[in-house]
Formats: sequence, C-alpha cells, structure tokens
Amino acid sequence: MPSDPAGVSLLGLDFAPLDLAAVLRLLAERPAGAPFAAVVTPNADHLVRLTQQPALLPLYRDAWLRLLDSRVVARVAGGFGLPAPPVVPGSDLTAALFAQVIAADEPVTVLGGEPDVVAAVQARYGLCRLAHHNPPMGFDRDPEAIARAIGFIEANPARFTFLAVGSPRQEVVAAALVKRGKATGIGLCIGASLLFLAGQERRAPGLVQRAGMEWAWRMAQDPRRLVRRYWGNTTIIRLLWQEAKSRRASEGGA
Repeated sequence: MPSDPAGVSLLGLDFAPLDLAAVLRLLAERPAGAPFAAVVTPNADHLVRLTQQPALLPLYRDAWLRLLDSRVVARVAGGFGLPAPPVVPGSDLTAALFAQVIAADEPVTVLGGEPDVVAAVQARYGLCRLAHHNPPMGFDRDPEAIARAIGFIEANPARFTFLAVGSPRQEVVAAALVKRGKATGIGLCIGASLLFLAGQERRAPGLVQRAGMEWAWRMAQDPRRLVRRYWGNTTIIRLLWQEAKSRRASEGGA
C-alpha cells in the first residue's frame, strides 16, 4: 500500500483514497516480478464478518491495498459524518483490468471459478496464456488442497492473479502466498466478479448502482443465496452509527 496519500480509516481498516482510474494506474505500474501483493475489496458483508470474527482482521489489514466495495457503506458513513473512501467495486476493477491493462498475450492466473466461466472470460478478452485451477469445495479445510492451490499460483507466475474462491478463503490464500514469499505479481481477491464478465450473472443497471442499491438488485436475482448475506446491511448501519458516536465522544473529550 502506498504510504502517501494517507488511507481513510473506517471500521478498523485503512482504505486507499483512490478512485478506479488511480487504482488502475497503480496496478499497471507495479513490476510483474515484484513480490506477491494482495488487493482486498471488502464489502458490507465482509465488514460485518470482521466484527464477528476479529481473528480475520489481519488478512485485510496486512493486504497491500484495501478498496471499499460498497456504496451502501460509503453513503451511510457519510450520512453519519464519518470519512468515506472512494468506492471501487471488485467487479468494476476486474472488468477494467481485462479491458484496459491486461494484454491478450500476457500470463494470467485464476484460482476458482467453474471451467465454463473461465473459458467465457478467456474468449471474451482473447487471452491466450491463462492458467486456471479450481480447488474443490471446502478446500480451505484441507491442508493438502490449500497447498495445491498455493503451489499452482507459485508455478504459474503472472502480473495479475485473480482469486475467485469467495471470502475469507481468497484472503487466506493471498496471505499465505505473501508469507511464503515465493510468488510474484498482484493477487486480487475478486469473489464472483468473473461471473459477471462471463455473462452468468447480471450487474445492476448503472442508475441502480449509483443509487447504492445494487445489493437489492442482486438479492432479487438470487434471494435464496443472498438474502442472509444482505440482511447484514442492517447490521452495518448499526456498526457505522456506533463508530460515529464513538468518534464524536472521543473528539468531545479531547
């Protein structure tokens, strides 16, 4: 994470004060052979989980770059008088990297995603050097499966590695790669972003996204899977209100 400008602190994490264009420049300028660095994009669901499972915090705090992936969080934070970093959704970042930064003939490594999803992304962008490994369900509870996933990434160095195995599994893998110190490039924890690029899930219309209601759009598309996750939006409001109240009390007593 660049030391300047300073990050924007929110709910125990320092977020990069960079918009999408600035993030793209930063990533594009980093040498491909530099030590492996993780980019995490926590959303409201992640932030709620971190308050419930604080042992996961280092996975995010130690990442090279933290980007806020929630317009809901940004708007509610601003409404409570808290500083809010620019919102850079992981799906937008992934799409922009493929469209604007990654050349068709450069190596790309993907962990996770069904073969048809990855094949669709490969075809869409004409990628001719894509390495893909899809670990089995529950691989994070199998030391051998985790070792295979890590070994695959180390054996297939790329300027950009896309970790698409869900949170916190992808952050666990990224942290392990950083700790081992053998991999190079940038590892992006992107969740379901490849599904959008492959056309298997639809993004909300731009107006809905800008209104901060993409979570409602996605929940309507797949309520059985997402209703519990997005119920956390009510929890995030309470957490942000508590942080705002705590900051006001601290400033008043200073």
